[in-house]
Amino acid sequence: MLLELAIGDAYGAGFEFADEMLSANDLSGYVQHPRSFFQAERYTDDTQMSLAIAETIVNRQPWTERVLAENFLKVFKRDPRKGYAKRMYQYLQETEDAESFIKNVTWSSDASGAAMRSAPIGVFSTIDRVMAASQLQAAITHKSKDGINASVAAALMAHYFIYNLGNKQQLGEFLDTYVCGYHWMRPQTERVSMQGICCVRAAVTAIIKGDSLSQILRDCVAFGGDVDTVAAIALAAASCSSEIESDLPEVLISGLENEAYGRDYLVQLDRQLMGLVRG
Repeated sequence: MLLELAIGDAYGAGFEFADEMLSANDLSGYVQHPRSFFQAERYTDDTQMSLAIAETIVNRQPWTERVLAENFLKVFKRDPRKGYAKRMYQYLQETEDAESFIKNVTWSSDASGAAMRSAPIGVFSTIDRVMAASQLQAAITHKSKDGINASVAAALMAHYFIYNLGNKQQLGEFLDTYVCGYHWMRPQTERVSMQGICCVRAAVTAIIKGDSLSQILRDCVAFGGDVDTVAAIALAAASCSSEIESDLPEVLISGLENEAYGRDYLVQLDRQLMGLVRG
């Protein structure tokens, strides 16, 4: 899950709101974003904040706002990187402890920041627990109805495939049962905005259409817009499906950054995370 999430994130980052680059969407390697000095093979905030969620789960820490905020700060400060929204990046730089993090968050966003980090929550063994955990973590930074519901939907996507709750053609119907009012079966056809609901809908559309991770990744990027988040959400969930071929090109796997918290760390943490799945 985490490796695929990071590959989708890093690959999509080269195309994020750079629709003029879409002709290069052929999976032949990571693409340098035309308006960023961020290295092409490096993942962004989508993956880094997912690591905070995954580490909280693997380390069996209490699922509280304080612990989660502490871990959001920890993963950023041990490995500061661009890729966050400007306001969040500055906030993480300036905030020193979890109490201050929680106390001073004053925005209620419907953007995709909570949904992009939700996939690891899918390992929890019940739908109720997945929903409660994703609601709590989302509300720390995205305390709006759509921001929270996008987080719940992204987590449930992963849970659906991890626990074999149905085939991928029924994914939208499953989400409609638990995250009502969004008509998840309706395909995304337009350029993807930064809104969480839009990003999750695009990920659902790509998964239902695609039979392989490569096809899903190409289709996620082809939407244009906030495609790194769409690809991160989609690949994290799709990588857990027995129906979807795991065929990401070796150039994207071996080419992903591999420093302290890069590819090898992701693989190791992934094993620990998926080891918690209850049969």
